[in-house]
This record gives sequence, C-alpha cells and structure tokens, in this order.
Amino acid sequence: MLVCDFKTTCLSWANVDDVVMGGVSDSAMRLNPDGGATFSGNLSLENSGGFASVRTVLEHRNYDGFAGFRIRVKGDGKRYSFRARNDDRFDGVVYKFDFDTVPDEWMEIELPFSAFVPTFRGRTLVDVPPLDSANIAQIGLLISNKQEGVFRLEVDRIEAYRA
Repeated sequence: MLVCDFKTTCLSWANVDDVVMGGVSDSAMRLNPDGGATFSGNLSLENSGGFASVRTVLEHRNYDGFAGFRIRVKGDGKRYSFRARNDDRFDGVVYKFDFDTVPDEWMEIELPFSAFVPTFRGRTLVDVPPLDSANIAQIGLLISNKQEGVFRLEVDRIEAYRA
C-alpha cells in the first residue's frame, strides 16, 4: 500500500533541526520535479548541535495488518533514521528504525514495525508500549550521530507491506 509518492501524498514536510536547542544544522525535504523527494542539508556539531530532521503528518494512519514500511532510497553512505509517531505532538515519544545507505545506489529497505525502537530526545526508552501500527500519525527522517557535513538522501517512495 502506497504511503508516500510525493506527487499526490506527503507533499508538506517540516524540518526540525538542532536550532531548537542552539545548534546551527539545517535541512529540508524538497519534492523532486520528476517524482520522489530529497532530504538534504548540512549537519553541524557547533553549539552542541548534531541533528537534522524532517517530518510529515500522514493522511492515512491505520496500518494494522501490515508488517512495516518499505522505502526506496538513494543515499550518500551515511546512516539515517526513519521515525514514526503515534500522536500529533511536536515533542514526545518517537519510534525509530536506523538504516545505512550505500553512496549513489538505490536500495529498498524493509522497516518492520516490530523493530522500531521507542526513544525520547535521542535516549532509548524502556517500559513503553511498542509502535501502534493502527495509529501512525507522523513519519520522518533524521540524521545525527556526529555525521558532520553535507548530507543527501533521495526517497523514491514509502509504502506499507504485508508479512
């Protein structure tokens, strides 16, 4: 099931970078003219910074009966985090699935809902319910972990897949 094609769905993305805590990183998700989108920017460690992210609110939220999300991406060799939220809040529990990219190579990556890890501001949480696939309100992408410099991740599509 298609989640984002960036032509009819997932057209509005907001960036949330380390400037919220004094950093100077910057990022954006830009729709590509030929389809897909590109998450890119510059990750800076200045002023105790070190993360850049984008997120969107989903129109369809119920993915009960699906095993996870599948993304088709072309990266730059860096590690990224796909993120999901069960609410509309700006801050709070976020569930993450980290993945590596190969420079300039298209990859399809399966992100099983059961493997998403609950976190809060970069810290792993325990005693928190798992990701609720019947109510995924927001999804996003993040780069962090001291991967300083320019980054670029092309996203062709995001879909939900069944087991």
